[in-house]
Amino acid sequence: MAPIKTQVIILILCLIFAGSCQNNKQESMSIQPPVAQKKPTKLEKHGDVRTDDYYWMNNREDQDVIDYLNAENEYYQQMTAHTKEFQETLFQEIKSRIKEDDSSVPYKLNGYWYITRYEEGKEYPIFSRRKESLEAEEELMFDGNQMAEGHEYFNLKGVTISPDNTLAAFATDTVSRRQYNIHIKNLNTGEIFPDKIENTTGSSVWANDGKTLFYTKKDPVTLRSDKIFKHVLGTSSADDVLVFHEEDDTYNTFVYKTKSRKFIVIGSVSTLTSEYQILNADDPNGDFKIFSPRNLGVEYSISHYEGNFYVLTNKDKATNFKLMKVSEGQTSSEHWEEFIPHREDVLLEDAEIFRDYYVLSERENGLNQLKISRWDGTDSYYLPFDSETYVAGPSVNLDFDTNELRYYYNEMGAPYAVIDFNMQTRTKKVLKEQEVLGGKFDKANYTTERLWATASDGKKVPISLVYRKDTPLDGTSPLLQYAYGSYGSTIDPYFSSVRLSLLDRGFIFAIAHVRGGEYLGRPWYDDGKMLHKKNTFTDFIACSQFLIEKKYTSPEHLYASGGSAGGLLMGAIVNMAPELYNGVIASVPFVDVVTTMLDDTIPLTTGEYDEWGNPNDKEYYDYIKSYSPYDNVEAKDYPNLYVTTGLHDSQVQYWEPAKWVAKLRDYKTDDNLLFLDTNMDAGHGGASGRFEALRETVKDYVFILDLEGKAF
Repeated sequence: MAPIKTQVIILILCLIFAGSCQNNKQESMSIQPPVAQKKPTKLEKHGDVRTDDYYWMNNREDQDVIDYLNAENEYYQQMTAHTKEFQETLFQEIKSRIKEDDSSVPYKLNGYWYITRYEEGKEYPIFSRRKESLEAEEELMFDGNQMAEGHEYFNLKGVTISPDNTLAAFATDTVSRRQYNIHIKNLNTGEIFPDKIENTTGSSVWANDGKTLFYTKKDPVTLRSDKIFKHVLGTSSADDVLVFHEEDDTYNTFVYKTKSRKFIVIGSVSTLTSEYQILNADDPNGDFKIFSPRNLGVEYSISHYEGNFYVLTNKDKATNFKLMKVSEGQTSSEHWEEFIPHREDVLLEDAEIFRDYYVLSERENGLNQLKISRWDGTDSYYLPFDSETYVAGPSVNLDFDTNELRYYYNEMGAPYAVIDFNMQTRTKKVLKEQEVLGGKFDKANYTTERLWATASDGKKVPISLVYRKDTPLDGTSPLLQYAYGSYGSTIDPYFSSVRLSLLDRGFIFAIAHVRGGEYLGRPWYDDGKMLHKKNTFTDFIACSQFLIEKKYTSPEHLYASGGSAGGLLMGAIVNMAPELYNGVIASVPFVDVVTTMLDDTIPLTTGEYDEWGNPNDKEYYDYIKSYSPYDNVEAKDYPNLYVTTGLHDSQVQYWEPAKWVAKLRDYKTDDNLLFLDTNMDAGHGGASGRFEALRETVKDYVFILDLEGKAF
C-alpha cells in the first residue's frame, strides 16, 4: 500500500483528470455535428425502389459537397481538440522508434547493386546504385524529396532500367488517383527526356533494344487498365502504337518481362480467369502470341526458364493450384504437363526459379512454408520455422545463377529480417533486421498466440494475437481486432513497431483470419465471396464473441478496424452486432455496395463482379442489398465510429463514407462519437510521405485510446 502522502497526491491527480474529462465531455456536447441536406433520389432496379437522401454527394465539383466535407472535418477537429497535444506526443513516440537514415538490403541486377535509402528528417526515398561493387561510387538516380517539392501528394513508382543500364523509365502521381505519368531519364547525364506518357498504371518494360518501351494505359473514366501501348524513345506519345486493347470490361491488363529477360508478357486477368500473350523481347515490332486462350474459371501465371514455361494454375479443379511445365514452342494448355500436383490441404502460392534449384511458396494450415528442391531431384527440403505467428516468403531474387535464396521473416512479436540462405550448404546469413530504436523494445516482453474461434456454421476461424506479457487477461484489457477478408488477400501475422504504442498501453492486438482471405487456402477465399460474402462478417463477429468469452476483453473495451473492403466489413458488423464493440475505425470504407456495383462508370466496378456478384442479376442484387452497410442503417445504438476517406480516392469514392456518416447521424439513437475525417488532398492510400502517413495512424490510435481514457 502506498504511503498516505502518495495516496493523497494520486487522489488529487485523479480528481484533476476526472474534472478534465468532464470538462471535455461538456465542451463536446456543446459542439453540434453538421447536418447534411436531404435531397431524395429514387433508385429503381428489379422493381425495387431505394430512396437515397444523399445521392447528391456524388459530385466532387459541387461546392455544397465540399462545404459538407469541410464542415465534417471542422467538427472532427473541434471534438478532438483536447487530444492535439497527445497526438503530437504519440507521433513523436512512434517516429522515435524508426531508423530515419535507413536503407534497403542491396540487390544486384545486370551488373549494378540497387539501393533504396532514407535520410534523417526526410519523407521520401532516394534511389541509387553502385556498379559491380558496393564499394563503388554511388550513382544517384532519383531523390524523391526533391521531386516531391511543391506537391501535397507525391508517389514515385515503376522505376525500370534499360538493358544497357543507361536509361530509367519512371512514373509519378501527384494527385493520388493512381494515374501515373511515365518519364524517361538518362542516368549518365541526368537529363529528363521530353517523352511524357500520361494516365498509365506506372509500370513499364523495356524491349531488349533499349529504346522501345511497353506500358499500360487506363480508361480515363473508369480507371480500368485496358490498353497496352508501345513507345519509341524520342517520339511523341501521341504516336505510340496500340499493341493490345482488352475490350472485356471485367478484365484488367498489364505488361512485364520474364525473369529470364527473353519474353515480354501481356497479361489479362479478371477475378476468376487469366490469359497471357508473349513476345520475344529481341523483336519489339513482332506480334504477340497467345500463350493459352482464356477459359472461364481457369487462372494461370507463367515463369520462363531454359526453353520451358512453368505454369501455376487451378486448371482441372486444382483449387489450391498446381505447377505445370510446357515447352516455349507449344504453350497452349493441352500441352501442359504436371510438375507439382494439386494438394487438397496445401495452397501453392508461387514458384521461384534458379539455375540449380526451384523454391515453392506454400501455405498449410495458414502457415507460410518455403520448399527448396534441386532440378535434378537429388535434394528437397523445407526451411524450418517454429512459431505459429510469423510471416515468411521470397524477397528480391532477380539472379538465376546463384545458390542464394533471399527471403524475409518476422514474427508478430519480433522484427522483420531479410536473410540470404545458401541452398547448397544450408547456411543462412541475416543481412538486415529491422531496428526498433529508443532502447525500450525487448521482444521477450511480448506474447503471441494463435487461437481458433468457432463460426456460426461450425467452421474454425484462426486468430493471431500479440500483447505484453503483463497485460491482464481478465476481460478488462482493451483489444483492437483487425481484418480485411476480400479478394483472397491474406493478412499475415506481421510485426509492427508502430503497434507497440498500443501494446505498451495495455492493448491486445488481434488479426481475425476470416473467410474471404486465403489464410486457409483457396476454398477459404471462395467461401467468403459472392453469395457466401456474409461468412466474412459472421466470422469476424464469432472471433469477437470468442475473445470476449475467453476474457481477453469485453464489449466495453473491444475495438474493430478495417479499411476499403475491410471497411465494408466494419460497416456490416456495426449493423449486425453493434453491441459487441465500444469503437470502430472504418478507413476508406466500401459501404454503398449496391449503388456502386450498379454504376459501371465508377472505377473498378466491372472488374468486381466476380468478387461481389453483378447486381444487374436479381439474385445478386437481393443478396448484396441484404448486407450493404449504407442500405441497412437502422434506428438503433451504434458504437463510437471514426470514418476516414480521401477526396481523390479512385478505389472507394469519397461519397460512400460521406453518405454513410450522414445517414448514420440521421438514424442512430445513441450519443456515441461519429466522425468523418476527409483528406482533401489525397486518395485511397492517404498521405504519401513516410512520416506524414504515420499521422493518420496516430489519429486512429488516439480515437480508441481516448475512448479508453489513455490519451495522455
